[in-house]
Amino acid sequence: MNASVIGAGVAAVLALTWIAFGFWAFVLVAVAMLIGAAVGRIIDGRLDVRALADVFRGRRSSS
Repeated sequence: MNASVIGAGVAAVLALTWIAFGFWAFVLVAVAMLIGAAVGRIIDGRLDVRALADVFRGRRSSS
C-alpha cells in the first residue's frame, strides 16, 4: 500500500468516528492511531527511541 491509500483509510476511520460518536471519540481514536503507529515504527526499527528521548531532553538537535 502506498501513503495515499493509507492516508485515505485513516481519514475515513476518523471521519466515521466523528460522525457516529462525536468529537471526543474522534480525539481518542486519533491518539490511539498515533500511539499504534509509533509502536509499529519502534518494532520495525525505524524509530530510535533513545535519540528521540535525547531530542526532547535537549541533549541533541533533530538535524
